Amino acid sequence: MIEQESVPAGPPRPLRPLRGAARCAVAALALAALAWSVRAVWHLRLAAAGEPASGPPDQGDGVHRPLNALEDSYHLVSSAGAGVTAVCAVVFLFWLDRARDNAEALTGSAPRYGYGWLWLGWIVPVANLWIPRGVVADVHRSVFPERPLPAVVNWWWGLWLLGLAGGVGIIYADDTDEVIARAYHEVTPLLAADLVIVAAAAAAALMVHTLTTAQQEHIARKGY
Repeated sequence: MIEQESVPAGPPRPLRPLRGAARCAVAALALAALAWSVRAVWHLRLAAAGEPASGPPDQGDGVHRPLNALEDSYHLVSSAGAGVTAVCAVVFLFWLDRARDNAEALTGSAPRYGYGWLWLGWIVPVANLWIPRGVVADVHRSVFPERPLPAVVNWWWGLWLLGLAGGVGIIYADDTDEVIARAYHEVTPLLAADLVIVAAAAAAALMVHTLTTAQQEHIARKGY
């Protein structure tokens, strides 16, 4: 069973510092947005250059021609972007882990989803369509249980799901050479995917700032 009932969590947990983790998360999300923006620029450069007369990098039947300078630089941009995105995911989850622990300390009840779902909720098929948003929602409800979620949470989650379906899926279903060939002939879907991911990162950064500020102000009012 994925969702668990809210039950007393035992002795109160100490509150964990959150602002530093939030600043790191916002900075990491900004870098991820920059990385995907650079990727979009390279997609445009490839489209403008056009496919060489020698054809796509992947010639089929296991044959790959030598890359030109622009294609080689795209490989570097793509690898750097993947690395930045991975670091961003770790830093974001580090912030969410702290915010979730503080939510448990403030409510005195165990969260709806067990600790493992903080990590597994992003990768388990079907469950990843709602659990991460639920974990974030618990953070908000620890401060304002009677209020609806801030709009930025729904914007972030909608953009994330759109990117998961139409952005990350498009790009990572193919290897880098196949993406280069796609940029030569049908760059618009790639640019749309880039735009969605950049927007999702921006919404996530605003969400981190909004929820952190609300939780910290609540803690200050209560005198914890």
